[in-house]
Amino acid sequence: MTTVAYQGEPGSNSATAAHALYPGAGQLPCTSFEQALDAVTLGTADDAVIPVDNSAAGRVADVHHLLPESGLFIVAEYFLAIRFDLMGVPGVTLDQVECVRSHVHALGQCRKLLREGGWRTLVSDDTAGAAREVAELGDPRHAALAPPAAAGLYGLDVLRSEVEDDPDNTTRFVVLSREADLAPHTGAPTMTSLFFCVRNIPSALYKALGGFASSGVNLTKIESYQMGAGLNPSRFYVEIEGHPDEQRVDLALHELRFFSTEVRILGVYPASEHRPRTS
Repeated sequence: MTTVAYQGEPGSNSATAAHALYPGAGQLPCTSFEQALDAVTLGTADDAVIPVDNSAAGRVADVHHLLPESGLFIVAEYFLAIRFDLMGVPGVTLDQVECVRSHVHALGQCRKLLREGGWRTLVSDDTAGAAREVAELGDPRHAALAPPAAAGLYGLDVLRSEVEDDPDNTTRFVVLSREADLAPHTGAPTMTSLFFCVRNIPSALYKALGGFASSGVNLTKIESYQMGAGLNPSRFYVEIEGHPDEQRVDLALHELRFFSTEVRILGVYPASEHRPRTS
């Protein structure tokens, strides 16, 4: 049986994404992203399902620092609509709630409800973990903001459903594997993820990226991050639409390598059907 690792507890959004991608597979909940990636590296799990960015909260902290060092490859992507329910112990009413627990991002994505209720908030490590904490406390004054699946899993009552501020709230997950498993070049929409580090020369980044513009290759994401104590050049994480075997992409990558000290393909995988298409 395939085993899938993810960060969080059963009932979390990551668990939901893992189940959608691998129905019937064994799941391995992990306390951190690093632990989930290590599980794949060490062979405890076959794949890891990891969130990389959210439409409301932006990129997920730490993930882009961990990916290049993990030695793993992106083999798929998945977009999950994020839904939060306010839940409490059985029989509780909204009037009894005084404190709401959840992950810091979930609290930030449900501000309208929290302002309306005027409740105190407590930050938990995980949204589903907040539901478990409320169930264990058994205190009607405490409620949790958690994914809908957590209510049934932890025996809680839903007090308000779909309380997220943005109905289009979406998180993008990637699947990481020990094997590259590059998608074949068939002409179907394909994404390529890569890291690179530019040479220490004037306008190196501008020149390195110029090939994508001149070759008509669309960059859907570019992020910089610093490694070490700030004395090293910045590294960049890039996602592009296209396959390295396409001539235009090959030309762009050739120019990128000329102005870079390191270029590493992290994954070539089918573009999700939920990804907006360029005209």
